[in-house]
Amino acid sequence: MNNTEIVKQGLKKRYAREKRFQLYGRCAVSVGFIFLALLLFDIIIKAMPAFSVTEIKLDVQVDRASLELPSEGRIDQSMISAIDFGAVIKKSLREVFPEVTSRKDKKLLYKLVSTGAEFVVRQKLFTNPELVDQETLTLWVKADDDVDTYYKLKARTSRISDRQVELIDELEARSIIRTAFNMTLFTASDSREPEQAGIRGALLGSFWTLLVTLIVSLPVGVAAAIYLEEFAPQNKITDFIEININNLAAVPSIVFGLLGLAVFINFFGMPRSAPLVGGLVLSLMTLPTIIISSRAAIKSVPPSIKEAALGVGASHMQVVFHHTLPLAMPGILTGSIIGMAQALGESAPLLMIGMVAFIVDVPGGIFDSATVLPVQIYLWSDSPERAFTALTAATILVLLGFLTVMNALAIYLRKRFERRW
Repeated sequence: MNNTEIVKQGLKKRYAREKRFQLYGRCAVSVGFIFLALLLFDIIIKAMPAFSVTEIKLDVQVDRASLELPSEGRIDQSMISAIDFGAVIKKSLREVFPEVTSRKDKKLLYKLVSTGAEFVVRQKLFTNPELVDQETLTLWVKADDDVDTYYKLKARTSRISDRQVELIDELEARSIIRTAFNMTLFTASDSREPEQAGIRGALLGSFWTLLVTLIVSLPVGVAAAIYLEEFAPQNKITDFIEININNLAAVPSIVFGLLGLAVFINFFGMPRSAPLVGGLVLSLMTLPTIIISSRAAIKSVPPSIKEAALGVGASHMQVVFHHTLPLAMPGILTGSIIGMAQALGESAPLLMIGMVAFIVDVPGGIFDSATVLPVQIYLWSDSPERAFTALTAATILVLLGFLTVMNALAIYLRKRFERRW
């Protein structure tokens, strides 16, 4: 066998190994995509029921006699507040099913409607007191979460009795029960009742928290990167700082939560579970990512640009802020957005500073008690009601949507403004 044949055999084996390696890589990527698709499909299937809600049509008696109001005179909000709207809703249900007479069946009948129905009627009369002079107010009120789950999924549970199933079937036969888009999911805050729970409070809590994180971490991180890359002397102190910045990027996030609890809450006495504290904690966690990415962006600017600016008489400060920083800004923004996306998905550090509390009110600023989307997911995933499973999956979809948008924005900025030298 001559040398040419030996070389050809060797090349054939090398090409075969290369093809096998490429096949293994394609298989690995395919498996990863399959698992990701299965995960997303499972989340979407579980989340779909949360975007609709079951409603029952009721004719509520709102005349003065039924509401036990004075027969004449002006009706003010104090009079409306004193009305027992729970009894009004029960009376409306009895009029829908006059054949229900036993005490046991009445209890089952009353459980068809959400406890929030009485607040809907009260709010209607609060905003429009003139409705009191009408005899009947027709409303679509939310069904109880167990009824909602059964009607949408047709899945029996131990919490739905046979008698309630008969009542639901009769409502369906009379076309006074329906499913509608669940606006409450986006307009309401947290609640103990799944049909009344929403993510508005968590959305605004995430907004205020990320706003504080952005205001604190972006200028501090970029300033630190500029100093370390352009002005800091190369000595042991600088090396020590750089090593610790790189190490902080790998520290578990819960450690930052413990630091925030010890420093911001226990030492400085800041309000617990407030977006201000949450934003400061996430700023500490995000700073290493912003500093490292900003330094890499500044370092990628060609030295010839700096030398040319220095050659025409610019000072070092002018070179940095007039030439280096504008050219490095796309990379800085990309790293900052990725760091903010990482902060948006964090829950462990926020649990340590009390943002796991049950918050009903929507936060109006950085000092109000609030929760965030990842913590809301954690709270609902631990709830025993089956309807909270769908709410948990829906909140996960919303969170994934925000993360996808933020990462897409980072990719767009990088592609749109980056320059190849």
